[in-house]
Amino acid sequence: MYHRRDFLRMNLAAGAAGLALNHPFLLPRQVLAAQRPADDKRLIFIFQRGGNDGINTVIPRGDRDYNRKTRPTLYIPQGDALDLGNGFAQAHPRLEPMMDLYHNAKNLAMIHRIGYSDQSRSHFDSQNYWEHGVPGEERKDGMFFRLLQESLDLSDPKNNFVAASVSSSQLLALRGESPFPSFKAAERFRLQGSASLARKTLGKRGTGGDPRARGVLGLYERDLLMDSSEKNLYTELVQNTGQALGDTLKKVQDAARQGYRPSNGAEYPNGSFGDKLKEAAMLIKRTDVKILGLNIGGWDTHADQGQANGSHGNLLGQVAEGFQALHLDLEEHWENLLVVTMTEFGRTSKENGGKGTDHAEASTMFVAGGGVQGGVYNCNAQTWKDGDLFSERDRYLARRTDFRAVFAEIFTRHFHDDPATLDKVIPGYATAAAEDPEHFRFLDFLV
Repeated sequence: MYHRRDFLRMNLAAGAAGLALNHPFLLPRQVLAAQRPADDKRLIFIFQRGGNDGINTVIPRGDRDYNRKTRPTLYIPQGDALDLGNGFAQAHPRLEPMMDLYHNAKNLAMIHRIGYSDQSRSHFDSQNYWEHGVPGEERKDGMFFRLLQESLDLSDPKNNFVAASVSSSQLLALRGESPFPSFKAAERFRLQGSASLARKTLGKRGTGGDPRARGVLGLYERDLLMDSSEKNLYTELVQNTGQALGDTLKKVQDAARQGYRPSNGAEYPNGSFGDKLKEAAMLIKRTDVKILGLNIGGWDTHADQGQANGSHGNLLGQVAEGFQALHLDLEEHWENLLVVTMTEFGRTSKENGGKGTDHAEASTMFVAGGGVQGGVYNCNAQTWKDGDLFSERDRYLARRTDFRAVFAEIFTRHFHDDPATLDKVIPGYATAAAEDPEHFRFLDFLV
């Protein structure tokens, strides 16, 4: 029989894993109404920290202001860029690895001119607005957390591991009153000590007084927690905390213990970004996780941005290789998966004196997955007027679509959420869309 003194002796430190667990006891005990049918829809979101230069990512070749005078050292000649098939837009040459996904699978949408009204040019503020889904307001909960909270019963133990940040700290988009796990490597998401000691401390379950129950998993079995005389107001709280802790650790450790070899010859980019993508793919295959988020930094290209090569090109190359690898590696999950990029703002249309670009407004997003209607959006002869490169304050590229409309389409068409819940997932959405319908029109990039 376990007693409270045993509880106090247990080592529950998470160490370098940066442990942050889902605590269902913090939620109302009533079952939350599921807004979508049971399915296996997943999402991986990638935040490009620093503000990606959308103009050199998806090049508006048809705008005469894209030239050597505007961008003396950054201009990419037409013969070097990649054809996107609409007679107007081209892609940065380092995006070549994702062209099979674009041209053949036709499952990659390149969406230009994404932003929001009264654009902030502060990294901190704009990243927060994107991740919590409400421009101009400070909030404690993230947009993807609210999506899960509204569509799943987070008090159900089977939902202890429905989201995670593949990062050393939790991403704001997944932050809420019930924090989800954060870790850079699944194998390190464990209790303190060696792998064997961590497994021993985690232990195993037992029911009905089973003497074989041990460790964290055994400690928190309802029948084993305490003598009836010791039960009090906090018994259920401690019980549910321990069950969430043990279940989440076990799911992640079971997934990581087997080692991992990508399928179909997929090769992830070298470095931490590729490692995090590989972790995400492994978790998609081996767990029931619904949403995974990760970062790739370095997009604040004020100086020496480069053309095909250079810092910006190198980052785009990593993203393209990452999309290519996920497409190959997650072939069996592709129909139910979306991979989405986000960035806080775009860059100035005119190159600065440091051979780079400064903070501006609209940028690009990539959305890939089995349900995506591939192509270029908001960058064609029908929607882009000559001179639009300087359509905002004669210095910036103005938005054409609000980022919240992109995610509203994802939430309603990919996750099948009831449109009536959008105001809960994206607070203020209905009012914003009614006041500015032009920028909230769906692009129909999802079937």
